Amino acid sequence: MKPLLILDDILARHQREQPHALAIRAIESGARRNLTYQGLAQRTAQAAARLWHAWGVRAGDRVAYLGLNQADQIVLLFALARLGAILVPLNYRLAPPEWSAVLADCTPRCLLYDAAWSGAGAALARQHGLAAHALATLAGPGVLPVAPRRADPAAPALLVYTSGTTGQPRGALHTQANLIANMAAALAVQEITQSDLIATVLPLFHVGGLCIQTLPALCAGAAVLLHERFDAGALLASLAQDRPTLTLQVPATMKALIEHPGWAGADLSCLRAVWAGSSTLPDALVAAFHARGVPVCNVYGATETGPFSIALAPEHALSHAGSCGWPAPGVEVRLARSQPGAEVGELLLRAPNVVERYWPDQPARDGEGWFHSGDLARQAPDGSYTIVGRAKDLIISGGENIYPAEIENLLAGHPLVAECAVLGQPDAQWGEIVVAVVVLRPQAAGADALADWEPTLREFLRTRIARYKQPRRWQALPALPKTALGKVQKQQLAQILTHEQRAA
Repeated sequence: MKPLLILDDILARHQREQPHALAIRAIESGARRNLTYQGLAQRTAQAAARLWHAWGVRAGDRVAYLGLNQADQIVLLFALARLGAILVPLNYRLAPPEWSAVLADCTPRCLLYDAAWSGAGAALARQHGLAAHALATLAGPGVLPVAPRRADPAAPALLVYTSGTTGQPRGALHTQANLIANMAAALAVQEITQSDLIATVLPLFHVGGLCIQTLPALCAGAAVLLHERFDAGALLASLAQDRPTLTLQVPATMKALIEHPGWAGADLSCLRAVWAGSSTLPDALVAAFHARGVPVCNVYGATETGPFSIALAPEHALSHAGSCGWPAPGVEVRLARSQPGAEVGELLLRAPNVVERYWPDQPARDGEGWFHSGDLARQAPDGSYTIVGRAKDLIISGGENIYPAEIENLLAGHPLVAECAVLGQPDAQWGEIVVAVVVLRPQAAGADALADWEPTLREFLRTRIARYKQPRRWQALPALPKTALGKVQKQQLAQILTHEQRAA
């Protein structure tokens, strides 16, 4: 079989071999709309013609999109790739100034938006002097000449901005070759075939929602069940009606599913696995799915790495819960240790799905091609890796290394705790002390239990982790500061704690 080199090869293959097979079933406003592979190829050709002839998009141009998950968002990606142009999906959870910063950085040719974000999209386009178009007009009526093909494996096709936990977001520039390599790795580990139906509920503006299962499924000729956005009730209902075989979740959505009233009676038998995109997964969430007979398979990566880098396949899901597994095919991994013999080191990745640069031309890898993840990991004798935390989050107290993720994972399993974060604060005696910040769950206990939350949680940890790892300060907050992708902003949290300490 001829190897895939560009995104266009995917559509050409399936249009030739299985034109009437289902490619995308889009659930939009409660209705289901089916798109075959022939239909997907035809809409892509129409969209490419409109982009080129009517909207003036040329190779190398950026085109921004603001909106929910839509079938035509995938059409837009394929059409732009055919022209050698670049899709910039905007995170709709950001604030307008954050959208503006992205647009100012990448200077797109035009902005597209869906019906849900038409007002915000039009206003944003006016602010930046951009042409604005409704996504619904992308492949609309009207006959235009066929657009020229400018596709090339080395051409950038996707510009995704990082979530900015440590500073200003940067745009990771994925080439068509990067995307194809990522699909190959994801397909090999997840064993996606044409018989699969993939439930996509995470946002396509992030590489997790787009590249872990959605694009690999289309590459394999499988079908994608595309939800506009995550809704626990809608997904549980879809499991009964549509019977998807795989889905990708994150801890927050797993938690929402487990806590939904329909969880206990939901039929999960259609799922051969749930994949979870996260560095670490709380044990309680994994156990809840395992108790229902559904293996939870972790996949580790970053915006810059495809993100399919290290994965825990179904056959190891029960025996290696808590691990993120083994390197995916084609991915090299090594640990950069601070000193010889150290158990933990920074995770470095080198692979064909790792981007070379940030927009416009800032290197994303070192001189030897390694991407420095900033995550700390340990490797087991069997070769599997476990993430223990972020390098910048490492707490050194009394000369001992303490990894916040270990403590956070334990606290997340307590019924009093809705959310938590652990960080270090300077201390004259110990260098740093461990501080635990929790968001309490009022409905999980009565007033007496809530009143005694701190001693209750102290006792809970006392027998589970070493004494030197025990938090020396506790703080309850109504909410944790987060990025638009749901990652806790520990720098901002540290500022909040310092302010509260001074006010006390």
